[in-house]
Amino acid sequence: MRKADIWLIRTYWDLEFPRPLLPHFDFVGGLHCKPAKPLPREMEEFVQSSGENGIVVFSLGSMVNNMPEERANVIASALAQIPQKVLWRFDGKKPDTLGPNTRLYKWLPQNDLLGHPKAKAFITHGGTNGIYEAIYHGIPMVGIPLFADQADNIVHMKAKGAAIRLDFSTMSSADLLNALRTVINDPLYKENAMKLSRIQHDQPLKPLDRAVFWIEYVMRHKGAKHLRPASHDLTWLQYHSLDVIGFLLACVATAMFVTTQCCLFCCRKVAKTGQKIKKE
Repeated sequence: MRKADIWLIRTYWDLEFPRPLLPHFDFVGGLHCKPAKPLPREMEEFVQSSGENGIVVFSLGSMVNNMPEERANVIASALAQIPQKVLWRFDGKKPDTLGPNTRLYKWLPQNDLLGHPKAKAFITHGGTNGIYEAIYHGIPMVGIPLFADQADNIVHMKAKGAAIRLDFSTMSSADLLNALRTVINDPLYKENAMKLSRIQHDQPLKPLDRAVFWIEYVMRHKGAKHLRPASHDLTWLQYHSLDVIGFLLACVATAMFVTTQCCLFCCRKVAKTGQKIKKE
């Protein structure tokens, strides 16, 4: 990993907090995002049937298709109580508490749904792909992180005022219901999501174009060693300055030893002088 000439990081300053960076790092978050395409006819009809209430998109990512029956019923119960229509990516047993406003799908055109004019909120696990699609289209989120970087992503979105975080294992139907009502009805969440969207769109180069540029840059120059910091070539001892710390400690110990010996020598001299004076 330390031999890499260029690091392309799949986030951007709409998600990240400011911090110093090395020259061989570049942020290309949202490189997969694009304008929404038309939905399949049956799905578009369901979306349009939501009227002014709009829709909620729900997906816990491609790695999670189902969940424990008890958790599914808790979630379905909350979704059944909102006026919005819900499109839920779910491949498990149909929950007993599923309401008529919720439809289950084995697969969702997530980007196209989030870019639809009727999209009001996104329930997400906090994966980078979904987070950036929501940012790209300016959709507030309810985050239910499960593992890996998801909790960190949701914390960032919460800090920026575009999401509410819930715990998958402990949340109740009331918790999810209140969170959905808040992000949908409180205009501040939509405003913050749109602010992040404007930041994402307002770049001198599109993230994908920037990624392509840096890849071709490395190819043209047969590497980019001139951008790599020397710290990558240091040993563990050198990187943590343990050799310097050891040298300084040795200097301090030597100084203390010399000072102590000088003090002892002076004390012995004073003692001998005192004894001579007493004898005289």
